Amino acid sequence: MWDTQVPTPSQHGGVVVVALAVLTSLLLAGCTGGRGRAQPTPAASDPTAGPSPSVPVTDPGARAATLAGSLADEDLVGQVLMPFAYGDAADRVSSGSAAGNQKLAGVDTPAQMVAKYRLGGLILVGFSADDPTSGNQETTNVDNPDQVRGLTAGLRSVAADLATGAAPFLIGTDQEYGVVTRITEGVTQLPSALAAGAAGKPDLTEAAWQAAGTELAAMGVNVDFAPVADVLVTPSTVIGSRSYGADPSAVAAQVSGAVRGLQSAGVAATLKHFPGHGHSATDSHEALPRLEQPRAVLELEAWSPFAAGIGAGALAVMSGHLDVRAVDPGTPATFSHTLLTEVLRGQLGFQGVVITDGMNMAPAKRWSPGEAAVRALKAGNDLILMPPHVGQAYDGLLAALRDGSLPRTRLVEAVTRVLTMKFTLAGAATPALDVIGTPAHLAAATELATAAVTALRGQCGSLVSGPITVTASAGRKHTRAVLIKELTAAGVPVVDTGGAVVHLVGYGDGTDDLSADAAVTVAMDTPYLLAEADSPALLATYSSSPAAMTGLARVLAGTATPAGRSPVPVPGLPATSCGT
Repeated sequence: MWDTQVPTPSQHGGVVVVALAVLTSLLLAGCTGGRGRAQPTPAASDPTAGPSPSVPVTDPGARAATLAGSLADEDLVGQVLMPFAYGDAADRVSSGSAAGNQKLAGVDTPAQMVAKYRLGGLILVGFSADDPTSGNQETTNVDNPDQVRGLTAGLRSVAADLATGAAPFLIGTDQEYGVVTRITEGVTQLPSALAAGAAGKPDLTEAAWQAAGTELAAMGVNVDFAPVADVLVTPSTVIGSRSYGADPSAVAAQVSGAVRGLQSAGVAATLKHFPGHGHSATDSHEALPRLEQPRAVLELEAWSPFAAGIGAGALAVMSGHLDVRAVDPGTPATFSHTLLTEVLRGQLGFQGVVITDGMNMAPAKRWSPGEAAVRALKAGNDLILMPPHVGQAYDGLLAALRDGSLPRTRLVEAVTRVLTMKFTLAGAATPALDVIGTPAHLAAATELATAAVTALRGQCGSLVSGPITVTASAGRKHTRAVLIKELTAAGVPVVDTGGAVVHLVGYGDGTDDLSADAAVTVAMDTPYLLAEADSPALLATYSSSPAAMTGLARVLAGTATPAGRSPVPVPGLPATSCGT
């Protein structure tokens, strides 16, 4: 397995702290000129400029500070923007995609967008039927590994010609696995975070995420907006199975494993959604959730997984559009200096890149794209994700920089953090595409998924005898077919009618989707619906991924024990009916 490891901040001895120290010396030396435009860094012979002789020139932070100090205003502004674009190739798009890009940024292609706005990065987007984030996914530009690799290579070719071309272009996506998985075709699909929480084995989580990270790196993706560090205190459809569970310490261990796995493969991990979306059921894509809990409760429950992920070396944290009443009431955390600068950086000690949640979501659209971007930077974000209009966000930041309402020190600090992350990722090679879907990767996903299968009612051994008939709620024809295939491969006879009914339910299903005839009801998302099921046996896989169906088939065949424990409480049911 490809195992180039991204150095974490602790391994670098605090590269961001070094970067900011160097940055301070650059600013004190006077690195601005006419119309507020950044001027070239003074020559190395100037004792006030550049890293000290004790800082190696290969240090990411020192390289970042030196480069940031040499950039023009336009380059500085571009480096803190990470929009999406229409089109599945960098420089060739359909007429419909060109129209979308014109409306979003006044250009035809993703490549033109990168060049015009001197972007720091781009997010790849997409959606599926069960995706709770589909509301801000206005297009899709991911299809299969070959296509994604071609797109990312084209974007990097254009970005190499920018003033920041020495630093790798950031290409991110929301590859959480489970209901939020942008790239599905041809890749190894891990089970959901809640499934990993049910398995309760952070070492398996780490191994699975290393496999996933390796595949992302092979496709040219170097930032994953994962793992979700939200603790699922309040059942919801917007977070749900994206969380590792309801117990903060267990979630913290899982998050740390995912961070280590991803970053060992050369992909930056992003903890989200700070300060904790699991404490509200409101969907922040549509409205501003209110977190009513006292600060002490949030510190114990919501913030501990973020602290653990930071301790594991996470390079990025995503700020959430969340109203934390006990800390900064009425202000979304994305725009809260108290939460991002005083709590996240001061109290939790995070030194890496803070990235906004999508700025095309309702709570961020109360302001114009330009004003929202400026407010987000001043609060403490370093990277503006998915502005609803790229040109307006860019122009707003540039105008604020030049009229002084956005302090130059704050913008250069943000750019330095972004460039530090880029240079930290620079040493990671890009694996060949043939690493995708290898037997070792599939085995890692399947081992985790099998360990997650949980019995909440019924015995540990054979849950059914004789032939099985598989049924499913509406829209789950493909998953049903995958389970039938896996059961057949495991030697279990499957018949269209007349067998012991195994009924599948998943994301968004309700009591009307249950089957009164089912001998076994299987929850493929959060397990709450099982409290309403009358079946003599209840199982949870927490995921409908192929690996989850393989694990389920093994349990139904009697070759694996449902050893998982529900990571969230289900009214009237135990965490497991199989042992303690």
